Amino acid sequence: MHTDDLANERTFLAYLRTALAFVAFGFVIARFSLFMREFSLIAHESAGSTHVSTIFGVSMAAFGVIVGGYGTLRYMAVSRSIREKNTAPMPDAAAILGGVAVAVIGAVVAGALLAVK
Repeated sequence: MHTDDLANERTFLAYLRTALAFVAFGFVIARFSLFMREFSLIAHESAGSTHVSTIFGVSMAAFGVIVGGYGTLRYMAVSRSIREKNTAPMPDAAAILGGVAVAVIGAVVAGALLAVK
């Protein structure tokens, strides 16, 4: 096996790890609303709206699925280009979209942390 093939496989596994992390993070965020509801019952206080964390958690999990699918497509494209002795650079739009998505996720998480009293 060629070193380029091995590097392509490592990159593919990194995409899968990242996708799994987004799915797991989304699950934790979605379940956090359940924890807050239960905690508010014990403390006899109003939990406020927990609907946002459920929506955000589901969105994070869906983004993880998209990352996994994109990683699979990239793996296949790079593998094909290695066989053809060609190059397959990542499209600029994919890089921009990925950067913007991570920035938005970071901003939402930071905003939610700042809103905690």
